[in-house]
Amino acid sequence: MQYRVRKQVREAVLEVFLMLEISWLPFIAASVFVILVPGQDLTLVISRALSWGTGAGVETAAGVSTGLLVHTIVVTLGVGALLQTSTTLLLVLKTGGALYLAYLGVMLLRTSAELDVSQDGHPRISAWRTFMQGAVSNMSNPKIVLFYLAFLPQFVPAKMAHPTLALFLLGTTFAVLTFLIKAPIAVFAGQLSASVRRNPRILVRVHKGSGLVLLLLGALLVFEH
Repeated sequence: MQYRVRKQVREAVLEVFLMLEISWLPFIAASVFVILVPGQDLTLVISRALSWGTGAGVETAAGVSTGLLVHTIVVTLGVGALLQTSTTLLLVLKTGGALYLAYLGVMLLRTSAELDVSQDGHPRISAWRTFMQGAVSNMSNPKIVLFYLAFLPQFVPAKMAHPTLALFLLGTTFAVLTFLIKAPIAVFAGQLSASVRRNPRILVRVHKGSGLVLLLLGALLVFEH
């Protein structure tokens, strides 16, 4: 019995990857374009790299990709369809996401010139903290679930025997692509601002500017339909 189940799982995975009906190249091309469009996640990654250094930007990108994996599971389990039809649930999640972005923005606006800076000129911040900020920021954005519901099914053949597995693999691929694209952007932003971070006054201005951007993104999340 267990052997039969394992065999069926292997066949299902092979079917998803090998069926010619799945448009992997168009999916990857479209995904890269979407990922590069400036938005909440990319802004957070760049702001963290500018404010806290390259490592913080990469850790935030990893958190964002982890959040996308959570969204993938939500869509695969069908919870996303419930979110699509529930105005109240959508409003609650949007409000929660906006409040979290506002919290991050306010914390940056409160930055003073007395920063705890390491020997390489980078402010000290926990890797787990930056990772969780990226993950929570992404997971609290219900627009991503709605985007997945509209985007992923376009690349799943109508007569595929295992459409749920196809959605899961496509969503996972999107999450991996997100990290592969946004992590190098974080590295570039971190290196670009290396000299800036060594100047406490300029660094404070970078923090406050990033805080204002996050507050604006939070407001847009609430009022955007």
